[in-house]
Amino acid sequence: MSHTTLDRIRAHLKAAGVDFREIHHEPTRTSEESAQARGEDLNVGAKALLLRTDGTFRLFVLPADCRLDSKAIRRYLGVRKTRFATAEELHRLVSLVPGSVPPFGEPILPFEIYADESIGTVTDRVAFNAGSLTDSIIMAASDWEVVARPERFSFARP
Repeated sequence: MSHTTLDRIRAHLKAAGVDFREIHHEPTRTSEESAQARGEDLNVGAKALLLRTDGTFRLFVLPADCRLDSKAIRRYLGVRKTRFATAEELHRLVSLVPGSVPPFGEPILPFEIYADESIGTVTDRVAFNAGSLTDSIIMAASDWEVVARPERFSFARP
């Protein structure tokens, strides 16, 4: 599904009339490696994390230079438990590997999407792995917000 995911992202962005730049690079396993491969600052990265909140999987997007505040997520959603999806769950649900998840819910991935309020505030660019560890997209953060339509609240910490 990784190339299928990339193809769906391309088609979605093109249909929306959004400009983006695609970069093919060596495999990256961390946000730091991805930023270096893209030639972008770490804070431009939009890190997408799949979490299980009580019994529901949801996608959370935050700046790559920040950490997730699970307590803020539990409080905002009114759930008791949160945990990261396992590699096996990620593969079973969307055929992706950790680090390759793009910051998109429907129609790209079948999850509700939430974005931290700080995405796009330092710079109007976001960069992210686009369904693989070797393909990235860089685009305007304002365009990303229009096409991704995330619900925003504060859940990132430095």
